[in-house]
Amino acid sequence: MRILVIGGGAREHALVWKLHQSPQVDEILCAPGNPGIAALAETVPVDAEDVLGLRQLALYRRCDLTVVGPEIALAAGVVDAFQASGLAIFGPSKAAAQIESSKIWAKELMHRAGVPAPRWASADTPEQARTLLKDFGLPVVLKADGLAAGKGSVVCRSAEEAEQTINKFMVKEIHGEAGQRLEIEEFLHGPELSAFALIDGTHVLPLLSARDHKPLLDGNLGPNTGGMGGYARPPDASPELMEIIRRRVFEPVMATMKAEGNPYVGVLYAGLFLTQEGPKVIEFNCRWGDPEAQLLLPLLKSDLVTLMQAALKGELHNATVEWQKQTSVGIVLASGGYPDLPHKGEQIRGLATVDEGVHVFHAATRKTATGDLDPNPALLTDGGRVLTVVALGDTLAEARDRAYANAKKINFQGMQYRHDIAIEPLGPGSVLDKEVPIPMAITPTVAILMGSESDRAIMEETVKVLDTLGIPNELQVMSAHRTPDRVRRFAREAEARGVRVLIAGAGLSAALPGVLASHTILPVIGVPLPGSSLMGLDSLLSIVQMPPGIPVATVTVGSAGARNAAYLAASILAVADEEVRERYRKFRVDQSGGELE
Repeated sequence: MRILVIGGGAREHALVWKLHQSPQVDEILCAPGNPGIAALAETVPVDAEDVLGLRQLALYRRCDLTVVGPEIALAAGVVDAFQASGLAIFGPSKAAAQIESSKIWAKELMHRAGVPAPRWASADTPEQARTLLKDFGLPVVLKADGLAAGKGSVVCRSAEEAEQTINKFMVKEIHGEAGQRLEIEEFLHGPELSAFALIDGTHVLPLLSARDHKPLLDGNLGPNTGGMGGYARPPDASPELMEIIRRRVFEPVMATMKAEGNPYVGVLYAGLFLTQEGPKVIEFNCRWGDPEAQLLLPLLKSDLVTLMQAALKGELHNATVEWQKQTSVGIVLASGGYPDLPHKGEQIRGLATVDEGVHVFHAATRKTATGDLDPNPALLTDGGRVLTVVALGDTLAEARDRAYANAKKINFQGMQYRHDIAIEPLGPGSVLDKEVPIPMAITPTVAILMGSESDRAIMEETVKVLDTLGIPNELQVMSAHRTPDRVRRFAREAEARGVRVLIAGAGLSAALPGVLASHTILPVIGVPLPGSSLMGLDSLLSIVQMPPGIPVATVTVGSAGARNAAYLAASILAVADEEVRERYRKFRVDQSGGELE
């Protein structure tokens, strides 16, 4: 299989590195690439914005799949051009990429989809922007509507700073057309989170989350950049929170775009604030983040090619994703003068001394142009963000210490980097085991569990019924075999959290419902799932054979059972909840076409 990767930054280096591990891949091309990528792939000097040149390259070299890195190529319509020529390409269309290429378009989409977001307004002239500012107070966030390489967002803490930003963006046009329209946005309080998902137009497959550090200087001071580093698996990104983000962010956006005839296929990146009212989306990106790709791809155990193929075929509901049981920390080494006027041409030293297992992903680098005269040309800086040093560890502290120890081995004139990446205010310790409260004003009455992502399509039927009846619920993946400690802890804590009924979907040996029932006095309903040639009969028999004193109510196999589990849960809740009782009674009356018999 021959793959073309579009782009030439550290994100694309990480993509090439991951694709290089796939047993399906025989050859990788990268346009335009960089010296780091050249060690793994053939680099071709075609710019990421040259849609016609890229299409010609893919046709001439008979590429089986193209993977798009930068947003600028997606906004230029590279996916549309490739698809028109019958070429397989992973990424959203130009129309769908507006979710990043226009901040205002994205906010309007969020409004239609009901996605939680900060208060905002748009301005087409400097005068309009100044008038609207009076309604927002300070601090306030001003954003260029279009693409600005991560430098189009400014937090203004004074009226003078706001006026300067309006002047730079809309009068001096430092970002060109991108800043001719301005988004004015409420300033939010709380930690930021980068959430990712693969989307095939119909289904959502959540990925790991990360936390980026965008300001240039320690303490989140200085101008915004494309990102100065970050870390994977933030302690506050609990499975419960990520399920909320899936259902309140990714799925509504996906469904709305599909309903409007503009389906989204590719990686979708939601930038959020975790506020006291819950997660709120400040922006969407239509691709992997940078530096987030460098943080997440080294943790991905699954074959990236297989996942992308599933997305292109609309089969993500059958896909699963596996991750390393570690975290990662990445430190961006930037040129002097960045982000305004980055210095170029400085020699980079120390790469050969980096520890084995530590990744150094190239971004703005180039080799000296000495031709064949020098067999070992020097490596030089060639832009703002030069390298990303990424280390893995069992704890956040371990990964951070290793990343900084190796970042210090590299040097070039004017090199700058932040010294406070991945310093968690929650304190040191394993990011895998730390329990953090969910910042969400919601108490699920019914908890729905399933053993695998492949069960989601069926168990979503339970969610739909409960949502229709107005019963708060949550849907989570946990396995009685793979994560037994988590299942046990969940069952024991469910009652204190306000959960009143547990519903568990399980296939094959179907242990999940019984394990839950053995650790709680809450009613447990088991949904047998068709996971083998026996079409769920094995699951059904397994669930009903519980020992005396540990009951599990069992419904029929598959989607019908998933729906009946929701109705049974409603019946249980209706005994003590008058509102649920009336809603469920109305449903039953409507279903029968009159009075209940």
